[in-house]
Amino acid sequence: MPIYKRLSIDEQTTVLIWKIEESLEELKENITLSPYCASRYDAMKSEIHKKGFMSIRHLLAEFRYTDSDLIYDEKGKPHLKDDKEISITHSFEFTAVIVSDKPVGIDIEKQRDKIKIIAPRFTPVDEYNALGPKDLIKKLTIVWGAKESLYKLYGKKGLRFYEDIFVHDFDFTAGTTNAEVNHHGLETHYTLNFLDFEGFICVYAIALS
Repeated sequence: MPIYKRLSIDEQTTVLIWKIEESLEELKENITLSPYCASRYDAMKSEIHKKGFMSIRHLLAEFRYTDSDLIYDEKGKPHLKDDKEISITHSFEFTAVIVSDKPVGIDIEKQRDKIKIIAPRFTPVDEYNALGPKDLIKKLTIVWGAKESLYKLYGKKGLRFYEDIFVHDFDFTAGTTNAEVNHHGLETHYTLNFLDFEGFICVYAIALS
């Protein structure tokens, strides 16, 4: 069960990405779920969601955590009992976990044409007119992933993707950009990094010190 990618961002922050190639039975081996997580798992209808859920527990083990070290607040945001920051994501055959001493958020998205349908809900699409079809889907997916990761990081209700989260423009080759969140009169600043692999985009956000 290999790790697909391991990113050591700094001394405080690590990203692990898993590509799900195992059967569900293989992924369940040596994993013990807490009563809360077992209840969540049993309620899942889709096998790919169950696989994603279990693969995340293997990623936790790589960080030397067990399922019982993970707790969820009333908004569903995950936390670790040792007070380190964590964020989790799952999309089709990929899952990822980021752990840090700083507030973080992570999101994986498959690059799909349907992103163009929802784009007006989260970004001014007129700004993307110069892009070709493939680059348009890629850029919209990065912006969506950036805003998803910031939403997870921020962890507060009422945050609006279009009005409250601003992602600076970026070049694909840079692999990084900045963003601000404006919510209830408070502006906070973040760095974002993104990577493109096998038709997927992974974006992770880290709070600036």
